[in-house]
Amino acid sequence: MDIRIRQAERRQAGFELVDLESLVVDEHPVRAVWCFVEGLDLRVFYDRIKARGETPGRPATDPRILLALWLYATVDGVGSARALARLCEHHTIYRWICGGVGVNHTMLSEFRLDSAEYLDGLLTSSLAALMKEGLVTLDEVITDGTKVRAAASRSSMRRKQSLSELKEKARIRVAELKQELEADSAAGERRVSKRRLSAAEDRARRVAAALAKHPAEPQQEKDQSEGGEPPSAGGKSDKQSKEKPKQERVSTTDPDAPLMKMADGAVRPAYNVQVSSACGFVVAIEPVQRRNDRGLAPAMVAQVERRCGKLPDRLLADTGAMTAADIVMITQTHPSVQVFSPPPARKQASKPQSKARYERNRAAEPPCLKHWRARMDSEEGKAVYKRRSNTEHVHARLKNRGFGRMVLRGLSKVRIACLLHAITHNLIWAISRRRALKTA
Repeated sequence: MDIRIRQAERRQAGFELVDLESLVVDEHPVRAVWCFVEGLDLRVFYDRIKARGETPGRPATDPRILLALWLYATVDGVGSARALARLCEHHTIYRWICGGVGVNHTMLSEFRLDSAEYLDGLLTSSLAALMKEGLVTLDEVITDGTKVRAAASRSSMRRKQSLSELKEKARIRVAELKQELEADSAAGERRVSKRRLSAAEDRARRVAAALAKHPAEPQQEKDQSEGGEPPSAGGKSDKQSKEKPKQERVSTTDPDAPLMKMADGAVRPAYNVQVSSACGFVVAIEPVQRRNDRGLAPAMVAQVERRCGKLPDRLLADTGAMTAADIVMITQTHPSVQVFSPPPARKQASKPQSKARYERNRAAEPPCLKHWRARMDSEEGKAVYKRRSNTEHVHARLKNRGFGRMVLRGLSKVRIACLLHAITHNLIWAISRRRALKTA
C-alpha cells in the first residue's frame, strides 16, 4: 500500500509573509521593556547622530532599539554583543525589538560602552519613579557584597618578572610581524599578516597594561649589618631571612581583576560587587577590587542618598562590613540612621591583663558604639538583623540572569554591566510587584 507523506523541498523558491507584531503575545515581558524604553528621554543619544536632513550618510539606528535590546538581553542573561547580534537575526523576540532594522555586534558593543553615564542617571531616575509609586521605601536598606567572576582565568595571572618577559616577547613578535608585512606583496597574505599583527599588538597592550597595574615591590630589609655579619640573635632566623616576600599577580586578560576566594572555595579573578537593596529593589550598586566588605558600607549609604534623595532609616550589614570607625562616622554625619550589624565575636582572652584591657577599651568607647552594642544584644535588634538574608534573594535573581560572570573586562566596563543588571532587575521586579498588588 502506497503511503502519502509531505517531503522537504528546500530548493523551492517562495515568499514568506511575517507579521512580527502577531508573533509576540500581549503579556510578554518584552512589551514591558519596550514600553519602558519608549518613555525615556534619549536626547543625549539623538544629539550624537550626524545623519540629518540632506547631509550624506546612511540613517542611524534608533537608540531606543539598541537600549531595548540590551535591557531584554540582560533579562535573558545574554552579555555578549556577538551573541546578541545572532539572536537579532534568528530569535522572534529580538526580531520584534528590531522591527526589521539590522544591527551588528560592533554597533551594539559601542552603544553599550557609550551609555555608562546615561545608565547611571537612568538607575537614579527609575528609582525616583518607583519611590513615587510607593514600591520602594527606605525603611530598611540592606547592603552586602557578592563575588562576580571576571572574564579572565587564573592561568592569566602573572608575577612581575613573568610580565616583563612577556612584554619583551610581545615586542619582538610585533617587530617580526611588521617586517613580514612590509616584505609581503600578495594582497591575501597581507590581510592575514595584518590580522596577526593586530592580535600581537593587542597582546602587547594587555601585557603592558598588566605590568603597569602591578603593585610596587616592597623594599626588602637588609639582613646584614654594616660589617657584613649576619644579624644578632634578636633578629630574624636564617629560615625566615631566606623566605621570599609574597608577590602579587596580575592578569594579562583583565588587569583590574584581583584573585578572590569565591563562595565555592576556589580562588579566581573576580570583582566584589557591593549591592544595596530595599523592598527587593537594587538602590545602589558598585563593583570594587577589595576582597572583603570591611569599611565599604558608608560609601554605599552615600550612593543610596545620592540616588534616592534621602537616607535609610535602618541599615543592615553583614558582620565585619561595618567597623567601629564607620559607625561613629555614620552617627556623626547621619544621626537618623540606625545600624544593624553584629559586632565581631569576642576572643576569649586567657590572660587577666588582656581581659582588663578589653574592658577598659569598651568603657572608653563613645556613646554611639555603646548604643549599637546594646541594640544588637536586644531581641528586637536580632529580629531586625534576621531580615538581612533577604538580600540573598536579590543576588540570586541577578545571578540567574548571568550576573555571576562578567563578559566585559576592566572595572569601568564591569560597572556598565552592573548598572544594566540593576536597571533590568528593578524593571522585572516592579512588574512582579504590581501584578501581586493587583491580585491581592
